[in-house]
Amino acid sequence: MSLVQSVDQVALAPAYVAALTAVAVLVTDLVVPGRRVPALVAAALGTTATGVVAVLVGLGPARATFCTAGGTLPGGVTVGRSCSYVADHVGALVAVLFCAITLVVLALSTPTLAARVAPSGEYLFLLTASLTGGVVLGYARDLITLIVAVETLTLPLYVLIGLRHRATRRSGAGTPADPTRPEVVGDGTGESGAADDPRGPAEAASGALTFFVVSAVSTTVTLLGAALLYALTGAVHLDRIAAALAHRDDLHGVPLTSAAVLLVLVGLAFKLAAVPFHGWVPVSYDGAPLPVTAYLSTASKLGGVVALLYVTVFALGPWWSVVGPLLAVLAVASMTVGNLAALRQRRMVRLLAFSSVAQAGYLLAPLGAFAAANGAARHTMTTATLGYTIFYLLLELAAFGALIALRGAGSGGEIDDYRGAGRVRPATAAAFAFALIGLAGLPPSLAGLFAKITVVRAALTGGTTWLAVLIALNAVLGLVYYLRVVVVLWRTGEYRPVPVRPLLGGVLAAVTLAAVLAGFAPQLVLDAAAVLR
Repeated sequence: MSLVQSVDQVALAPAYVAALTAVAVLVTDLVVPGRRVPALVAAALGTTATGVVAVLVGLGPARATFCTAGGTLPGGVTVGRSCSYVADHVGALVAVLFCAITLVVLALSTPTLAARVAPSGEYLFLLTASLTGGVVLGYARDLITLIVAVETLTLPLYVLIGLRHRATRRSGAGTPADPTRPEVVGDGTGESGAADDPRGPAEAASGALTFFVVSAVSTTVTLLGAALLYALTGAVHLDRIAAALAHRDDLHGVPLTSAAVLLVLVGLAFKLAAVPFHGWVPVSYDGAPLPVTAYLSTASKLGGVVALLYVTVFALGPWWSVVGPLLAVLAVASMTVGNLAALRQRRMVRLLAFSSVAQAGYLLAPLGAFAAANGAARHTMTTATLGYTIFYLLLELAAFGALIALRGAGSGGEIDDYRGAGRVRPATAAAFAFALIGLAGLPPSLAGLFAKITVVRAALTGGTTWLAVLIALNAVLGLVYYLRVVVVLWRTGEYRPVPVRPLLGGVLAAVTLAAVLAGFAPQLVLDAAAVLR
């Protein structure tokens, strides 16, 4: 038997292009050091090319590579051919979502890079390196590839959070600047592009260290669970793990099996910032530059959703009697704790951070109803989870885009710093209010409304009426702090506007328009999310 595997290079094309994008950014920065525009153009073109290639590959039939022949697992379970990397429709959707997030964040990063808050070459290289992990994650079909992809997505974020090496100059509302802090030189245009930013390297380092420590622990927990699953089933491919769990009755009486499943799910729940694995969120979000926070709250959460969906749907399906209740508990805890904590926040980014924790609960809620559902209903729930994720990504990117347009390269500042923003910058404030109202699930932001309806309907379909009631109650609780911010925007205040670059304004308008259109055509979003089976 030949030991040489045939490799489908076409299936690997999106991953190749994503990796080459990171290399191209690095080389561009070496050739023209200190020039942000060439590196930014290379990153944008490479990210766009990655998305286009992913779509072209996804339009054809599913392609697979790194496959093993059928055989017999320990315990006498016969299995067929299994592959570690599958380029199918769901993989293409995930790759395109990561590319879209990265393109938006690149545009949102222009004030930060112009103000020299972070070195452009390193910043853009790390962002595109993280994109590579997200693209590979969409095609991963074994635990090893999945965990490596998740870590490739996450590792660059440690550095990105702490990459703000100086505090930006104060040019907006707030208390007087600290004369002991260094000022930004600017980009040669006379504009620092920054508003009130009292947070500097110490806060950034604290956020990066917190994220690193908690992430390292979660990765260790995930790897331990994966090792135990391999020891019990003799398989790392997701479909083979499912076959072993379904056909080996002896595994159902072993407490170690439940422990292995629990460890894997707990480790992956960190990426979603689900309670009680959310402690890193407020510190890391508030310490990072605003565009990095936007990437953390979208790309990292998308990675967590995809990893959890793949593991639960493809591998742990036979154990939904254990998985479902665990995810339901995580969902309820995340919604409740996130909303209650957000009510007490006075800093804008910390409010959005705890809002992100609450949103993780809504993302997990449909999966928590799996235990009481049949096969057809379970497909409805996976569609609800992925569909809600798409709605959430649009609204979250719009919220952070508006926040950066209002604050420039500075930090989020205090909520009261936004008094009067709606009078000075009505269009930008309206986009911010639209995104916040959408996250709350209220009209006229129909995207958020349909997202909440989708999750509630999934819980009812699964027969978990109690979960649907808790979702509705938490949605009402979330209205309080979202509407508080909206009201502040139009109160009388001394908000001072910062310059808004045309690229940033255009991208904010495009993302907001996409969220509006998604609200008018929610079925298109749900049809796209229905590719996961």
